[in-house]
Amino acid sequence: MHRLYVLFLFIFFFSGKEPKSVINDIDVGRHDEKPFVTDKMNVLFIISDDLTAKAVSSYGNPVVKTPYIDQLASEGTMYTRAYCQYPVCGPSRASFLSGYYPSATKVFGYVSGREAIGPNRDTWPQLFKKNGYYTARVSKIFHMRVPKDIETGFDGKDDDDSWTEKFNSPGPEWKAPGAGELVQDNPNGTLPIKGGNVMTIVKADGDDLVHSDGKTAAKASELIRQHKDKSFFLAVGFVRPHVPFVAPRNYFDGYPYESIVLPNNPPDDWADIPRVGINYVNSIKNRMNEIQKQKAIAAYYASVSYMDAQVGQVLKTLKEEGLDDKTIVVFTSDHGFHLGEHEFWMKVSVKEESARVPLIIKVPGKAPSVCHSFVELLDLYPTIAELTGLSYSKHLQGKSLVPTLDNPQHSVRDMAFSVTQDGHTYLLRTDQWAYIQYKEDASLGIELFDMHSDPGQYTNLALDPNYARQVEEFKQKLREKLREVRSNDLGIQYSL
Repeated sequence: MHRLYVLFLFIFFFSGKEPKSVINDIDVGRHDEKPFVTDKMNVLFIISDDLTAKAVSSYGNPVVKTPYIDQLASEGTMYTRAYCQYPVCGPSRASFLSGYYPSATKVFGYVSGREAIGPNRDTWPQLFKKNGYYTARVSKIFHMRVPKDIETGFDGKDDDDSWTEKFNSPGPEWKAPGAGELVQDNPNGTLPIKGGNVMTIVKADGDDLVHSDGKTAAKASELIRQHKDKSFFLAVGFVRPHVPFVAPRNYFDGYPYESIVLPNNPPDDWADIPRVGINYVNSIKNRMNEIQKQKAIAAYYASVSYMDAQVGQVLKTLKEEGLDDKTIVVFTSDHGFHLGEHEFWMKVSVKEESARVPLIIKVPGKAPSVCHSFVELLDLYPTIAELTGLSYSKHLQGKSLVPTLDNPQHSVRDMAFSVTQDGHTYLLRTDQWAYIQYKEDASLGIELFDMHSDPGQYTNLALDPNYARQVEEFKQKLREKLREVRSNDLGIQYSL
């Protein structure tokens, strides 16, 4: 074995070729796909991690600065009522990349979803790969642990069959040199910063390229230039504003924490909601003082602005290479994020801030518009397949959004459906109502909010006898929705 290894090194050294990094630059092979096509519309899919719609300027936030996302919104169709199917990274991504609801696949954890759909069903990018597209991901598309997999440059829960090539973007994350602070579980401010899924802030030294998202934008731009003469499906995953809140310090300059206005939460906000509805990260449990709350929001906004700048770099390259008129561009997030509303932080909750996401689709030749129909991330797979003329499985559970691109008044859905807490908590969001049910038999409680009169979701009407009819109607809607979702081709057994 030793002699074979030495012989390999000898041959490799004199071949004059450089190896591909086993971590950062991996060609997963073409297998039996068609030759690359050159005459199809390209797809540029850009996804941010943990970006709530409320933290994007074009979605109504007057404080945060997102000029590049805003520019894309002004050129494409901006969906104001887009919802994820699970407000946690892994299951959300597995859902829209496979084309099935989490309640269909039973994928509620940190996996790719391949285990549930099997080898004979195509993921969204895999469909393009099989039809002759060059498909590549840069950084986090399927689930990766942030910050751990970013620090190590690890693939996470990737799906090799989806890609022609894949590239990771290692970065220092919370270990980046700079001014750091831990703003949860640190009431006296005496503890050092740490990694993991916690609100650590780092005002980092150095420029954009020191960090993962800067590297991701650079690699994506390189791939656009390299593959501009063939049809591509390029998936670009930015990890900010996922914790830790790390960005070059200049992005923090526009957000002095002292100017941040905190949500005006009623003192008895939790009194009328089930205990299971109190989010896993909250100001009380995690002992956050007022200044720490302000600093967390300011750092989140700085992370958003840093991510937005990287989106701008990729879109600039697309235009410079003359591909703007032959590329469909999609921008979204895997789910939202709480920024102190109800004293909640981070994700998991199916309240509005956590379940609703920004979604923009720009299609060459289509007029800019704003669409207020309910849509779901699940709808991306059939929509982009249809736009590029690719046949896709009739069993996909999403709906095509193509009609909305010509007529933004078109209604795709009358409600959005999302689940959380291992699939045992359900959200049905209609025009007037947000209905949340804990467990399929509702044994852990119900929440009902009138989104017209109470958009902040502060008054739970579920126990008010005057709304008993609405509660019963939603219970029936949920039974029907679950029946629909579970009627599929996956061959999975379902029970309460």
